[in-house]
Amino acid sequence: MAALELDLFLCRTDNFGVLLHDPASGATASIDAPEEQPILEALERRGWRLTHILTTHHHGDHVAANVALKERFGATIIGPAAEAASIPGIDKNVRHGERFDFAGHPVDVIETPGHTAGHICFYLPEDKLLFAADTLFALGCGRLFEGTPETMWHSLSRLLALPDDTTVYFGHEYTLSNARFAVTIDPDNAELRARAAEIEETRCDGGFTAPTTIGLEKRTNPFLRAADPKIRAHLRMDAAADAAVFAEIRKRKDNF
Repeated sequence: MAALELDLFLCRTDNFGVLLHDPASGATASIDAPEEQPILEALERRGWRLTHILTTHHHGDHVAANVALKERFGATIIGPAAEAASIPGIDKNVRHGERFDFAGHPVDVIETPGHTAGHICFYLPEDKLLFAADTLFALGCGRLFEGTPETMWHSLSRLLALPDDTTVYFGHEYTLSNARFAVTIDPDNAELRARAAEIEETRCDGGFTAPTTIGLEKRTNPFLRAADPKIRAHLRMDAAADAAVFAEIRKRKDNF
């Protein structure tokens, strides 16, 4: 099986656009559809034709170009069953634990409610790829618009269980702000401090901070480290439940 090719680019102000392409079949998926023109430009640059749109959740900055792209290319839109009524142009509803095929590559559906009530992530186990959208960011996680801290912690725990070498593409270039916040929660983490400095340089040079890996996030992302004794001590929450520690970190980020 040929390795999948990926193209990463910006849409809107800070949304990441991602194209996933199978060179053997020509199948090409857009992970969400934030904005039509940058997606069209990426397709033209690579000489690819869109066949699928994999929708993670219903927010407008992730589905705005669904209908236009579907009308132009006849692309099949796959998205969360729990949000199907809010996903423009959806053709196939998928649920947690389901597996579907993209050009011979299995895709597992992981429900990760919290940011929205029906948010899903797409995981390609054979390719070691995760498309996490607004559930997990580099050094961050999504705001809890439609879920509780307990719900989001459970969702993040599902992603924590994936192999460390899983490559993670996420929905927004928020990493510089996330890094500046992360060091206030986990100040003694040398790897985090080094990563934060690298991110400052990358963004100053105009580079992207995507993708990341599950392993790197486990070591440096405070939102995934609620069980860490040093973070608990720093927050004076030594005996608290993991979800409560996560809730405190999320609250602090909301006010950062």
